[in-house]
This record gives sequence, structure tokens and C-alpha cells, in this order.
Amino acid sequence: MSLILSVAIIVFIYVVIFQIAKASEYVSILKGEEASRQQNNKINGFLMVAFLVLGFIGIYVCNKAYYGKTQLAQGAASIQGEKVDQMLFVTLIITGIVFVITQVLLFWFAYKYQEDKNRKVFFFAHSTKLELIWTAIPAIALTVLVVFGLRNWFFFTGEPPKNANVIEVTGKQFGWIFRYPGKDGIFGKKYYKNIDPATNSVGIIWDDKYAQDDIQTEQTMYVVKGQPVKLIIGSRDVIHDVGLTHFRLKMDAVPGIPTTMWFTPIYTTKEMREKTGNPNFAYEISCDQMCGNGHYSMKGIIEVVEQEDYDMWMAKQKPQYYTAFPEKDPEAVPVKADSTAKATAAKM
Repeated sequence: MSLILSVAIIVFIYVVIFQIAKASEYVSILKGEEASRQQNNKINGFLMVAFLVLGFIGIYVCNKAYYGKTQLAQGAASIQGEKVDQMLFVTLIITGIVFVITQVLLFWFAYKYQEDKNRKVFFFAHSTKLELIWTAIPAIALTVLVVFGLRNWFFFTGEPPKNANVIEVTGKQFGWIFRYPGKDGIFGKKYYKNIDPATNSVGIIWDDKYAQDDIQTEQTMYVVKGQPVKLIIGSRDVIHDVGLTHFRLKMDAVPGIPTTMWFTPIYTTKEMREKTGNPNFAYEISCDQMCGNGHYSMKGIIEVVEQEDYDMWMAKQKPQYYTAFPEKDPEAVPVKADSTAKATAAKM
């Protein structure tokens, strides 16, 4: 029923516009083509000014109503994100000023310089001075913005401080795998042919001694507030994209070609819940690259915690090596031996 009503409304609007156009043609015939054109020019000039005023009012109302619901109002959750926001606001100010000036001139000129019998058109074919102005000013402004952008880009993708935590992020259809180096602080080697979705989801080479204490989790990544974290990003199937909206960062995850970026969180998840007034707030890691039918569901969680909470969480984690080889888990051996002893005693 709603579809039929929508179609009927569209048809009705079309008919009204068509009838107005036909009536306008009849009026033009009665008044004469020249008189009708002059009248239409006056109407169009007035409508141009009205559209300008209503347009700016609309921009103000939308900004007032929706700005508070955007993440710009929340502020960035990382030091690097604050630099991105700063760059964004500078860009908005520059382009905003240009937009206002050009639109006011465009619509005002359409009204002020409408057809007039007593005014002659001034024509000139070329002005080197004018061309230099409208070429040089945008070129300088854009160059400044590009320099700011490149500076931030090299900062985010360069080497982090020495105290940075390093986490490997691997994208898959359709989820995220996170790997942390163990106590030795070194990632073990991996090989894509070793990938086993059940026990070895990133293809770790278990014979490598550095791999045997690596910790692996899926969908939730833990980082420490105030401590830089470097992400080594890759993919085990198609191209994905690590999107850290609240931290204002993103980076492609490409099969076979590791990419990196780093950031420093400035609010814990708990603090952001208080700041936003949302008890269910969670930092999200999303895939910002179309990667298949399940792309929409490829989301993960980033838990930003204090160092003490991070250490407690890390102490509870078991190396992925023991998931692949549970019989080698030192905590599992005594339990097995104890149960065997009890069974033997029961038979006696």
C-alpha cells in the first residue's frame, strides 16, 4: 500500500509540474516572448536569492541537529587522531570560507545582473592577472593541505617509540585475528601453507622457538592507555582494511604485503563510556574495504585498559602453541598424571 501511495504522489507531482509548464507557455504566447522572458528572469533571480538564504539556513539547522551525534563531537581517542581532527578542521575552515564566498557571489550575481535593457554587456576575452589569481591561490592552499597530510601520514606509518607494544593484525573473511609476542618479545615465523583454521589460523611455524610463546586471540584486541601500539597488518585471503574510526586511522590489509601504523590511545574504554554517556560504548575495528558477502559483519572490538588490567589479562592467556599441542601444556600434564594415578588406585 505504501508503495502504491508513493508512486501516486510522484505521478501527481509530475502532473502538477507539467501543467505549470504548459500554463507558462500559454502566458508567454499572450504576453509576447520578450516580455515573458524578462518576467521569468526576475522570478528566477528572486528564486536564486531565496534558495541561497534557505540553503544556508538548512546548513545551520542540520549542523545544529546532527553535529552532536557525530564522532567529531566526541573527539579523537588517540594522539594521532587529534592531529587528524586538527587537519580536518583546518580543511573545513579553508574550504568553508571559499564555499560561502563563491556561493554568495554566484547567486547574488544571478539576481543583480539579470537582463536589463539599459545595461550593456561588458566583454573581455582574456585577463592574465585574473587567471594567475584564481590559479595561484587554490594551488598554494592545496599544497599546504597536502604537506600537512603527508607529514601526518609519515608520522603514523613511521617507527613508533621503543616502548611501543607490537600486535599483529590479520584479516580474514570475515573477522580479525590478533597475535601478541610472548615473553621473548619476538614474533615467531609463519608460512601461509601452514594455515589450519582449527589450530593454526595464521600459519605459524611451530618449530620456531620464538613462536611457541606467542599469544593469539580473535575479534577482541587489548591495548594500554597512554602506551604506543604498533600494528603489523596483513590478510590471509583477500584485501581488507583496518578501520579504527575512533582513533581516526585506517590501513589496508594486503595478502603477502605487511603494512604498519601506530597510535597512542588516550582514553580507556571505561572513560569513553563515561565521556559519551553510553554504557555500551566499545571501540570498533571495522573492515573499510569491500571484501565479500559478509563484509558488513566484519567487526572487532578494541579494549583500551590501564597497564595493570592489561597485565592481568595477559597473565590469563595461553600461548597458541598449547592449543595446537595440548599434550605439551605443562599445566595439563599434572592433571592427566593425577587422574591416571587415581584410576590405578581404584583398581587396586
